[in-house]
Amino acid sequence: MRSFIFSLLFIGCAAFSYSQSPSAVSVSEFGLSFKPDHTFSGSSLKGWHVMGDAEWQAQNGELVGRAKGSSNGGWLVLDSSYQDVGFHALFKTTGNSETGILFRGEKIDGGYQGVLLSLKNDDIVPYSVTYDDQGNEVKREKLRTAGGISYRIAPPPDTTTRRGGGSFPTPAPPPADAALRAPNTSYRANDWNMIEVFLETNVIRSFLNDGREIGGAVDGESALTGFGPVALYVRGDGEVRFKDVMYKDISIRYTPKEQSSPRFKVQRISDFYYSWGAAAADFNKDGHMDVVSGPYIYFGPDYTNYKEIYPAIAVGPSKEFTSINHQFTYDVNADGWPDVITGWGAPTVYINPGKESRRWANYKPIPSTQSETTIFTDIDKDGKPELVYGSQGQYRYAKPDASSKTWVEYNISEKGYALAHGVGTGDINGDGRADFVGPNGWWEQPATLAKETTWKYHPYRFGRYKNRASNVGGALMAVYDANGDGLNDVVSNLNVHGFGLAWFEQKRDGSGNINFVRHMINDDYSQKSVGDVTFSQGHGTTFADVDGDGIMDYIAGKRHFTHLDNMFDPDSYGAPVIYWYRTVRNKNAPGGAQFVPELIHNRSGAGSEITPVDLNKDGAVDFITATNRGTFIFWNTPAFKKTGKGGKNGNPSVTKSGTKH
Repeated sequence: MRSFIFSLLFIGCAAFSYSQSPSAVSVSEFGLSFKPDHTFSGSSLKGWHVMGDAEWQAQNGELVGRAKGSSNGGWLVLDSSYQDVGFHALFKTTGNSETGILFRGEKIDGGYQGVLLSLKNDDIVPYSVTYDDQGNEVKREKLRTAGGISYRIAPPPDTTTRRGGGSFPTPAPPPADAALRAPNTSYRANDWNMIEVFLETNVIRSFLNDGREIGGAVDGESALTGFGPVALYVRGDGEVRFKDVMYKDISIRYTPKEQSSPRFKVQRISDFYYSWGAAAADFNKDGHMDVVSGPYIYFGPDYTNYKEIYPAIAVGPSKEFTSINHQFTYDVNADGWPDVITGWGAPTVYINPGKESRRWANYKPIPSTQSETTIFTDIDKDGKPELVYGSQGQYRYAKPDASSKTWVEYNISEKGYALAHGVGTGDINGDGRADFVGPNGWWEQPATLAKETTWKYHPYRFGRYKNRASNVGGALMAVYDANGDGLNDVVSNLNVHGFGLAWFEQKRDGSGNINFVRHMINDDYSQKSVGDVTFSQGHGTTFADVDGDGIMDYIAGKRHFTHLDNMFDPDSYGAPVIYWYRTVRNKNAPGGAQFVPELIHNRSGAGSEITPVDLNKDGAVDFITATNRGTFIFWNTPAFKKTGKGGKNGNPSVTKSGTKH
């Protein structure tokens, strides 16, 4: 064995199935967050060798290990070596046996050294280990904590400036009637457990049973240079079993050849990372729509001239977050000039100075928001838009006031229901009033609104705990009639930092009671998806009628480096794609609707917001995105007829036509 030091990184997995018993666990139930280079199957140990005092066998796709007597145990060692590696498996121990996974097993004088992830009931912990030439353990030291959303290289242990690190704090328990409940991700004795591990640079990230990250930092001279095989460990009475063993060289990244839909023309109007959101209005009142993205107004119709509204400082995507998740436009002070509103953190209003060429004055109309998705829409049907968001555990909306810099906040939900992700509005019950939807269900707008009067809550799981037991919920949740039955449905991604898009068909019983049936659109890498389109981190979504057929379509984009340059999130380095899902009403499809993916672009993705707007007033909706790769306009072609079914690359066969469909 050669180089082994510990530095794992996780790309994701999936949650427990609520309908299956633990003994029926398989990779498809937990999910898979990366495409493996190698998957073990069969009944041969070809490609592996045994070291130490243990017996190993291959049986029907399982690797089975038994220690000999009361020895120190032994190893099943992969013949191939890795430095940065992703590893996925299901494992089970019986009796008094214990197991673990070794990474970067490196030859040193008198033996070997490496990184061991212990997989014992009360000891799911990464260690630095040394062992002799016979495979007997000599020394074991627990690694210091590292990981979380920090950059992928852990700083020295004496640093005082490290940002982030470790795992997110455990959230407060939800109210008793909240629809979503996190699964139990603890170790399960004498049963199958799932483990995903990612070792990159000097950080190891491990995830047991789709749970929260267990991270550590590898120190020493070989922290960044360690290189060696993966090995499985067994010690004690009983046996250990591994199945669905998959692994990948994660040091190899992939950038696809740039591709876009023939329906859309791509224009990048900024090369830099300033914002996760953008909006449009005629800010200088010259008759052309302009685009605001972060600190800049880009002037139409060419979008080559631009001007600051506040001092511009580009963000470094590897180690920094932008403070702008969403931007909206509205004439807040009623002076005839469109202003700019940001929606996340501490929302800010930037007042358009009109014809004066200067930076814009600003103020903060409400204290804060907690939701990474906010909406600016007319929720109370008074002809004026409101900011809709989560704050301090509640869903709320705030009404802009032309005469005051303080906006009045109205409560929608009680405390405890608001999450960081997933906000939507639309008429669910058909009473003509806009209701609110979130991952935990929907809230029915009352006939009379008051600041402190909350709306009636209807529990339903519009989110899903999978690909980590956190960050549940979508981005902008779409409400529209997908199947044409006259009832509004909900379309949403299920976990913006994981995988999964779904539409929720509204159903009513004989008494008019509302329920929903979930229909998956795509899932993680363990599942077959429509058009073979699978991507994680769908942090930006919207809905609009893309093809002019009178039916809304769903648009979703992957956010690249969602939580900085690391493997904290599932498939962090996958291609930053943006797709539109064409809504096709088909009575023979489950629920009466299909969502057919068509690629818009594969090298930009989305941040937190995708803005639909007809910028050039040609009758076709265009899209604006702002990401850590710049700000983009996707120009829709109005005279366009689709033929074909889309596919793996999302590019349908197409012809130009003089009519829209």
